Order: sequence, then structure tokens, then C-alpha cells
Amino acid sequence: MSFNAQFPLLSNCTYLNTASSGILSTSILEWRKSHDEDFFHHGSDFRLEQRSFLQDVREHVAGFFHSKVENTFLVQNMSLGFNTFLDGLATDHKFLLVTSDYPSVNYPVESRGFNCEYALADESLEQHILDKVKTFKPTILAISLVQYANGIQVDLNFIKTLKEDYPDLLIVGDGTQFCGIGSFNFETSGLDVLISSGYKWMLSGYGNGFVLLKDQACRLLYQKRINYSLPTEIFLKDRSMLSLCFEPGHLDTFNFGTLKQAILNFESIGMDVIQQRLQSIGRLAKKALTDRGLLSNTVAARELHSTIFNISTHPELTQRLQEANIIVTPRGEGLRLCFHFYNTEEDLEKLLSVLDKN
Repeated sequence: MSFNAQFPLLSNCTYLNTASSGILSTSILEWRKSHDEDFFHHGSDFRLEQRSFLQDVREHVAGFFHSKVENTFLVQNMSLGFNTFLDGLATDHKFLLVTSDYPSVNYPVESRGFNCEYALADESLEQHILDKVKTFKPTILAISLVQYANGIQVDLNFIKTLKEDYPDLLIVGDGTQFCGIGSFNFETSGLDVLISSGYKWMLSGYGNGFVLLKDQACRLLYQKRINYSLPTEIFLKDRSMLSLCFEPGHLDTFNFGTLKQAILNFESIGMDVIQQRLQSIGRLAKKALTDRGLLSNTVAARELHSTIFNISTHPELTQRLQEANIIVTPRGEGLRLCFHFYNTEEDLEKLLSVLDKN
């Protein structure tokens, strides 16, 4: 199955860089053109239906991830959503973080002065988390579901069991490198909070993301505001306290409409198809890169892994990849490359042919 017609960029390069930025489809480009043409021709009248438009986006996000609509919020990016979440917490929470996690996860927690300890992100990540939960007794675990630099993916079955064994532990997931790689049921998962940007694996461009909360998390947020009256202006009617916190001011129908269109595209392809394609090419890529000694021992030793890989490199290899028009990104001491559903075994073979040159 080829997706080059939907994503013409794929005909011009070997794109192994979704972990940095997803790409736009032709259908989304056409929708975005139509959206702005409507705005161009109608001005303020264009925004008359924005309330129902944005509610429809929330409903599509909630349906896609199986969350409650009333606990689904639209945010411009993961960082904004996570910072808003943190600002709503009491200051005495104890956080368990992961070493070398995305700075947008760890820094906001650390810089607010929360008591923090760390689990090592190696081949025994889940065991390290469990050990720290037992000894440190955190009230919140905040973790990227897929580590941005090397693609280590936490076992969601472990997360679910952890929540069952420690029901008072609030588990917060950054889904920016996770959402869009397969089916996910938020309500039945072990997560209490899922926050994600849309511009990577969701393929929805920049300026959109979402926050999903379970009721337990909602009850912990912005407790000092509960006794204050909500605004009574008609344009703010039916707004909850949390929606005013996570969605202050106007929301851009261009960006969030793109998120809805991306979800519709995913649904038309089928998340089962996407998941199967990623599992297949992920296995092939991991084996090929492991056989060549290009992956760290940590990644090679883990059974569960995403389709993000960080390979050892040298200046000559970087130049050869550029000459072959293979798009990757430097991360740490290596090169990060990744595969989405639109990548093929031919893409992998082209990569390997460059890697195998002396």
C-alpha cells in the first residue's frame, strides 16, 4: 500500500523524521485552503459557528481516544497543557520522573520546586519505576509514553497494573511521540492524564493538541477556584471551571479543525492497519539496526519498542544520508530516525544501503 498520493513529499525524499515533525496530506492541505478562503470572504461571520465547530472537534478527539467529552480539552501544544495542569496542583505533590525525558516534561516540574526523584530509562525502565514507587512513594508519575531521543516505549500493561496496585498514584502521560501510532482507549488505560501535541505522529500540523483527564485528576485541579463564581456572559455560558483554565481566550478553528481532519484520515485508513504496519516495519528495522551494532544495548535488550531509533553516527555517515536525501535528525550523540505508517520496507532498505557503505 502506497501513501505517496496522499503525502507527495514522500516522492521527493525518504522521510524518516516524523518524530521531529509529521507531514501534511493533500486532503488536509485542501481543507486548510477552503477554511481560510471562507474566513477571507466572510470575516467575522465565519466565526459565528465556532462554538459548535470546536465542540465537534472535542467530540472527535474524545471518540478517537475513548475519553469523556467533558474531560477533553483543546490546547495549542503539549507544553501549554502540561504547564496548565501543573499550575492547578497543590504544591506538596511528589513527582516521579524519568531520567533524560523530554525537557517539556521534566523542567516544568523541577522548576516549580516539586519534590522529584527519577527512574532510569534503560532496559529495566518499568522495574525502576516500580522500585521508586515503593521507596519514594510519589503522588504523581509523569512520563513520556515514548522517549523522544531513543524511542523507548513504556509498557502500557505495566502502567495499568501499576494503577491497579497504587490507585492513589496519579499517572500522567506525554503522548506526543505516542498518539497516532495505534488504537488507544484512555478510559480503560492506567493513565489519569494524557497530554499531546498534534504536529508529530497525529499529522495535524502545528498549534493543536489536547488534554484528556479522568475524574480523579479533575478533582485534584484548581481546588482554590472552586468557590469562585464562573463568568455569566452569554459567550461563556456552559463553560466549566477547568475549560476556562485549559482553554482561555479564543481557539483557532484552523489549527483545531486540522486536528479533526487528521483524525478523520486516520479513521479512513483504519488504526488497526496503521498499527500493523508500524509493528511490522518496527520489527524489521530494529533487527536490522541491532544486527549492524547501531543501537544501544539498552534499546536492543528491550522487547517492546517504538519505531523511533537512535543510531551511532560519524560525519561521513551524516553526509551520505544527506546526499541520499534521507531525512533524519541529530539527537544526543547519534542520529534519530523513525518510521510512520507511510514509510515502507523500501525506505528501510534505502537507509540500510547507505549505512552499509564503507
